[in-house]
Amino acid sequence: MNSITTEDLDIAYEDAMIVKSLDINIPKGKVTTIIGPNGCGKSTVLKAVGRILKPKNGMVYLNGDDIRKLPTKEIAKKMAILPQTPTAPSGLTVSELVAYGRFPHQKGFGKLTPEDKKIIQWALSVTKLTEFENREVDTLSGGQRQRVWISMALAQQTDLILLDEPTTYLDLAHQLEVLELLYDLNRRQGCTIAMVLHDLNLAARFSDYMIAIRSGKVIKHGAPEEVMVPEVLKEAFSIDAQIVLEPKTGRPVCLTYDLLSAEPAGEKEV
Repeated sequence: MNSITTEDLDIAYEDAMIVKSLDINIPKGKVTTIIGPNGCGKSTVLKAVGRILKPKNGMVYLNGDDIRKLPTKEIAKKMAILPQTPTAPSGLTVSELVAYGRFPHQKGFGKLTPEDKKIIQWALSVTKLTEFENREVDTLSGGQRQRVWISMALAQQTDLILLDEPTTYLDLAHQLEVLELLYDLNRRQGCTIAMVLHDLNLAARFSDYMIAIRSGKVIKHGAPEEVMVPEVLKEAFSIDAQIVLEPKTGRPVCLTYDLLSAEPAGEKEV
């Protein structure tokens, strides 16, 4: 079963068509990563399936339901969306930001119930943020702030979390910290994770399913072993990649790569 399915999806910014006739599936209960070169439409696709961006044509189904017909609050109970480099209002504490995740479940004046508070504490505990709950978000490190946003998404208690480049601007250690947290949430809590990543090796290491896109079209989808191959990376990124299996994880790794020459050697224009 799929959490998200698209059919003949066209996405445009005004008159500029970014994605044309896109058919993708995001498997339920798996970690899925969308990869592709800059400007290929990765983030655009994520915004469309998250109903942040209205498609020009085509369908998006959330757990089999037409997403256009679902009330916004109902979607927020089923799907959490973390945009690229989210920002919190100045002075907001960690627990206050995480509490925003309870909004879809609140009624009336939105006062937190004992159940809401219990879930907030659980989300803080899972993301190892309990000791920071009274700290202001803008005093934390980049990796810690990213964990706060993930904690907020967990407080929504959705089965699906969409993340647009969650490791942007993070150093190597914090990238691993965030991706290991997401992987653990998938394995322990059963959350379906769908994200956009630039780092191919991290994508292959932490994903069950990968979707390679170029110019708004799917080049290849499947397990990392099927997508992280020279032929696919050549078509998606215009690179000649050397792929090996990493001995610790058994996952494919791009060891090195070269740019493909735009023109045959000796035929350059003068």
